[in-house]
Amino acid sequence: MAPPISAPTKASAPPSSSFLQFFISLDTSFSLHLHTFFQFIPRFLLKSLEICGDGRLFFPVAISLLFLLTPSLWSPHPFFLSLLVGSFLDLVLVGLIKVLIRRPRPVYNKSDMSIAFAADHWSFPSGHSSRVFFVSQFLFLSIENVREMLQEEGLRVWVSGFGAGDPNNTELFLKVIFGWAIATSVSRVLLGRHFVADVAAGACLGLIEGWVTHRFIHQQLSGLIGGIK
Repeated sequence: MAPPISAPTKASAPPSSSFLQFFISLDTSFSLHLHTFFQFIPRFLLKSLEICGDGRLFFPVAISLLFLLTPSLWSPHPFFLSLLVGSFLDLVLVGLIKVLIRRPRPVYNKSDMSIAFAADHWSFPSGHSSRVFFVSQFLFLSIENVREMLQEEGLRVWVSGFGAGDPNNTELFLKVIFGWAIATSVSRVLLGRHFVADVAAGACLGLIEGWVTHRFIHQQLSGLIGGIK
């Protein structure tokens, strides 16, 4: 008599897959908790941070500073040119990672997003977080350049509200910028745009981009433009 055929058992998930699912579940739950708990914060404040970190505002400002502080089109200001190139690098990297990971945005994300960003259904990593931390990191690593530029007439008037017109207060100015980066990143979770992991990954990506831009792109452009002059 043939032995009875046992029913096939379901294969257990690999440990790495199980841990990933646990991490995603924890991240989703924690993000929802933060979003719900901090509903008392006025939404217009969070939206203001969203607009300040929006690429549609940042890129025109960066391009304007590049042309306003450039003596000629053949010798652009290397600092702002590096900032612009690094920003485009950030845009490309975030787009590629989002397409590869394809993590949907939180289901409780409201529909008051701009048309451009509403078309972006992917959540990981946060482009706002990577952008603001890239700017903060690049400015921090370029503190000597920042100190020199803050003494220029045009910028001294613009940042006088932060006390940064005084070269001794450059550090205070950079602390304000880092505070803005942190607040903007946190607002992404509180608005329901992203999960905590999206924001953390975006911030880390921005810090790396800032270092790469300062260490390689800025040095290369400074040498190239200096050679042209």
